[in-house]
Amino acid sequence: MPQIIRTPEERFTSLPDYPFAPHYHALPGGIRLHYVDEGPPDASPVLMMHGEPSWSYLYRFMIPPVVEAGYRVLAPDLIGFGKSDKLGAKSDYSYAGHVAWMRDWVEALDLRNVILACQDWGSLVGLRLVAAMPERFAGVVLSNGGLPAGQEPPPAFAKWRAFSKYSPIFPIGKILQRATTRTLSDAEVAAYDAPFHNRASKAGARIFPSLVPLGENVAVPDQRKAWKVLEQFERPFTCAFSDQDPITRGGDAAFLERVPGARSNDLHRTLHGHHFIQEDDPQGFVDAILDTARKAGV
Repeated sequence: MPQIIRTPEERFTSLPDYPFAPHYHALPGGIRLHYVDEGPPDASPVLMMHGEPSWSYLYRFMIPPVVEAGYRVLAPDLIGFGKSDKLGAKSDYSYAGHVAWMRDWVEALDLRNVILACQDWGSLVGLRLVAAMPERFAGVVLSNGGLPAGQEPPPAFAKWRAFSKYSPIFPIGKILQRATTRTLSDAEVAAYDAPFHNRASKAGARIFPSLVPLGENVAVPDQRKAWKVLEQFERPFTCAFSDQDPITRGGDAAFLERVPGARSNDLHRTLHGHHFIQEDDPQGFVDAILDTARKAGV
């Protein structure tokens, strides 16, 4: 059994702009998954999925306006991040494991007519969920992410992967700051650091870049299967990539070419900011979500 690490609750007190009540789901093995759940429980759900090395705090500026528009917003913390449990060894994590954990949660809540909003690893996991159960998803909004299946890693990503493996320090908040155009306050940087109270708690964040299936990777066959499903996905699929992200620049091209719901969609747009667009252009991302939800009829 993996060592389960639970971040002390006092680490999350007085976080700026994050007033959301915690909700928890018990996964197999006693692992606890945290999620934000705001808005009417019977409203159409918008699933906001974060990436590496952030957590649901990343969506704090986007959750209220989407709720105000009449939707139920769910923002989970992936295992190893945020208020969710962390596992003590890098070997405790796998791409397939993350997908299985999140599928367990989606099925437990019986989410339907979902609009997926995803970025970074939120797209790697979220798009696999769409491929695994497309009947549950009414639409997708993708920003600064993708579904790689064995391509060679871009130079910027290769450097990031090496840093995550070998750097003696891994300053989460400062990493977020380096990938945003706006200046985060000291309190915001501290909020991104909050989930990681010791070295072992960073195992999931450390291993994530190495799990991305760029180059030879055990996950490539599953990625190719997922692409076959997405190539039949006809519901609205909106690309909203940013104009200053060196890692994912041009990543929307594959979706525009291969996904029917993207080819037939006139809602694609360019957002203004760096990799963590939720910090730099939250309103632009919100607008893309609401436009996509309307187009999907939910």
